[in-house]
Amino acid sequence: MTEKAAINVLIVDDHAVVREGIKSIISTSTDIAVVAEAETGLEAIRLCRQHELQVILLDISLPDKNGIEVLKQIKSENPGVAVLMFSIHREDQYAVRALKAGAAGYLNKQSGGSQILDAIRQISRGLKYISPQLAQELANNLNQEHEDALHKTLSDREFQTMTLIASGKSVSDIAKELSLSVKTISEYRSRILLKMKLRHNAELTHYAIKNQLVD
Repeated sequence: MTEKAAINVLIVDDHAVVREGIKSIISTSTDIAVVAEAETGLEAIRLCRQHELQVILLDISLPDKNGIEVLKQIKSENPGVAVLMFSIHREDQYAVRALKAGAAGYLNKQSGGSQILDAIRQISRGLKYISPQLAQELANNLNQEHEDALHKTLSDREFQTMTLIASGKSVSDIAKELSLSVKTISEYRSRILLKMKLRHNAELTHYAIKNQLVD
């Protein structure tokens, strides 16, 4: 009997313990192999050029670039690779945005090992993967008539900044977390308030809580 061809995987996460955990899960399979790992978005883009990959597990919160920005660049250079967004953020915050940007699936980091393996195998076959919980939520939304939410007009980086502001973080804290200048974050904040027709952080926070964009 011939051996099953391995699904070559790149893991992108800035936490070594997360990468080790995923590698441990994948090591229990015979058809999936981790061929490379990266801590940053730029490193992920470089490794994607060097390896023949079928699947990339990509975190959204990276120290140098937003994961969705990395996703877009990788897909523009290598449209055949399947990218599974793997994040601590709740699915209802980023999943649809990630799928629209070209992701093949979205999985929360609290998912079990069997779910991670199932997702990798599924997207490697050219299919999409979302959890049963998100599928149910999307189905429920089909029956709700509502105007496009204002936060959908935001760019990926603006959306990330908005959720951090609504979580109570200061402009300087956000700048440090995203490795950007305070001036840049202040400009994002101004654009967010303008696009969403809000006056200040209190209204922004109220909006985010009302729309369940933050815990």
